[in-house]
Amino acid sequence: METVVLANHIKRTVTGPMWHGPALDEVLKDVTPELASARPIPGAHTIWELVLHVTAWAEIAAARARGERLADPPADEDWPPVGGTDQAAWDEAVKRLRDAHRALAHAARHLEDSRLHDKIPGLEYSLSNLLHGVIEHSTYHGGQIALLKRSARR
Repeated sequence: METVVLANHIKRTVTGPMWHGPALDEVLKDVTPELASARPIPGAHTIWELVLHVTAWAEIAAARARGERLADPPADEDWPPVGGTDQAAWDEAVKRLRDAHRALAHAARHLEDSRLHDKIPGLEYSLSNLLHGVIEHSTYHGGQIALLKRSARR
């Protein structure tokens, strides 16, 4: 039962509804490739960079839940570089974000609750901490995206 709750929360992080405000889909729905590439705050990441980063960590978490990918990712995987900046590339980045969270939610839903509190081999935290961490991480960066949108539009 706990795995079902976690799976639903992972999914809602992207699709909503969230109690605190907009989920990632809502924050991203009117973002254009130009806005996603903008750097309204010097030295801050762009919306596009944040989307790729959040996606990477949902994918890494899924691999870690399977007992794979236990080492820290290299910098270019933690913060993947933005490739093309056209509409097709942006649509693909957002699709991949949705797909990564959907796949992680699916995997979480099919876990046995008894596994949640087991430590992940080779790491110092449990599967529960990992899944909650993805929710928190994605939500945190969703807030940053909302602030970047507001800054860019001023």
